[in-house]
Amino acid sequence: MRLCLNTDCLGYMPFEEMLDTVAELGYESIEIACGNWSKAPHINLDEMLESEQARKNYMAAIEKRGLKLEALNCTGNQLAPNEEGRRNQIVIEKTFKLAGLLGIKTIIMTSGCPGGSPQDTTPNWITTSWPPIVTEILEWQWNEVLIPHWKKMVALAHENGIEKIALENIAAQCVYNAETLIRLRDAVGDPIIGMNLDPSHLMWMGGDPIAMIHKLGKDRIHHVHAKDVRIERNYIGPDGVLDTKTIDKFAQRTWNYVALGHGHDVSWWKEFLSVLSMEGYDGPISQEMEDLTMPALTGLKKSTDVLKEAMPCDFD
Repeated sequence: MRLCLNTDCLGYMPFEEMLDTVAELGYESIEIACGNWSKAPHINLDEMLESEQARKNYMAAIEKRGLKLEALNCTGNQLAPNEEGRRNQIVIEKTFKLAGLLGIKTIIMTSGCPGGSPQDTTPNWITTSWPPIVTEILEWQWNEVLIPHWKKMVALAHENGIEKIALENIAAQCVYNAETLIRLRDAVGDPIIGMNLDPSHLMWMGGDPIAMIHKLGKDRIHHVHAKDVRIERNYIGPDGVLDTKTIDKFAQRTWNYVALGHGHDVSWWKEFLSVLSMEGYDGPISQEMEDLTMPALTGLKKSTDVLKEAMPCDFD
């Protein structure tokens, strides 16, 4: 396994300062966000596509610190039936092209979530089987939109030399757990589709990320995010996990993204990473720090300490 960092948590730092910080903390590789739901603080996608020299300089700066560019991230909702969805798709196609130019083999993104009918202008995430109309909506989303879209995306990925598309199991997307990932992968019929297994999302949904590892197996796990969640005991009992308050209102939410060890202790992370190793996963473990209760660098350092202790490998 490799110690990797999604660099968005250091988005306030310029690119070179971020690289120095990442190297000093002992990371081996980085995951760079190219746009959509990220502000892409550490890359100019259009400049990189237009200039071979910009690409050379970019990769040289990474390699100078002994780091590797592990993956490109273009997470958004390209299937939103509106202008945002169209913009997101453009960024995704540019990211695929850049991956081909840089020789990057892994893309991190989400499945997308369409509307509930051809007339909709907003996404519609179906999470229940009642009333009966919702199952009809779900089948339309999958059979008429999601599966055809992903057959085209897989073809585009192959054209650009991409070997792994890792879909994050995030809420409000058609793929949000092991079952939905397997359904899409089987329907498209290409092992290029796999999961970016982010345990934090399944945590707040009430699932078990360790059981998820066993269900997916190593061949379906293409990338792993290390992110923690804390269930807030003052609010979860009366209100449950379906919380629509924005993440900046962390003092009122029923659950929050937190630094590693602040939701699940190091023993949980040891088991999680050990089971990944047991199943044969030997790829990057990409730290994604989104704890708003402390300064970003503080949270990153605390999370890094937990991750280093928990990972089943040695660090100098």
